[in-house]
Amino acid sequence: MKSRLDEQTITLRATREFADGSVVNLGYGMPGLCANFIPEGRTVFFQSENGMLGYGSLASDAEKDYEMINASDQPVTPMPGLCFFDSAASFDMIRGGHIDVVVLGAYQVSEKGDLANWGRPGRPATGMGGGMDLASGAKKVIVTMLHTTKEGEPRIVKECTYPLTARQCVSIVITDLAVIEVTKEGLVLKEIAPGWTVPEVQNLTEARLIPAKDIKEIAL
Repeated sequence: MKSRLDEQTITLRATREFADGSVVNLGYGMPGLCANFIPEGRTVFFQSENGMLGYGSLASDAEKDYEMINASDQPVTPMPGLCFFDSAASFDMIRGGHIDVVVLGAYQVSEKGDLANWGRPGRPATGMGGGMDLASGAKKVIVTMLHTTKEGEPRIVKECTYPLTARQCVSIVITDLAVIEVTKEGLVLKEIAPGWTVPEVQNLTEARLIPAKDIKEIAL
């Protein structure tokens, strides 16, 4: 069986999409790891729905302070200039279009960039959290996820069958097999994992992929 990228590598690739000086919100689960992989010399301001702006990496066991957590209940480290505010102000920032990038996990992404990430059949959901606001309010939505389910079913599909978070909101999908850009023409396969071929990735993707003319291995 061919090897796939691990979660750290997926999130490391995602951070290459953060422009210097950008305001970034990280969703629950895998996206939170992005805080640990900011390229040297680049400044990113992480924003959290529970009311923080300017925090740093996830805290080590020795640094953990549960008085300072992100929206995923993960202890984080302070950075110079870190500020706190109430959740109402935080969602004003999100709904007002002041978040440059949001990184979210997903159960499914459609060929049109529809996102389904808060509920799935047979598994009761506690709620969608801030996902709908973030998917609709952020200037750029990056999805980090595994390319297929544990059963091998595609997560990148023609039409989402799970409850939608938002329609046509996703800009780019980064999986353990590929980097895929959502365009008006369709899903453009920009990068593939080492050792994989375009037909192999397509075989694990329900939606049609358009190989980029300059397609390459996933670059870090």
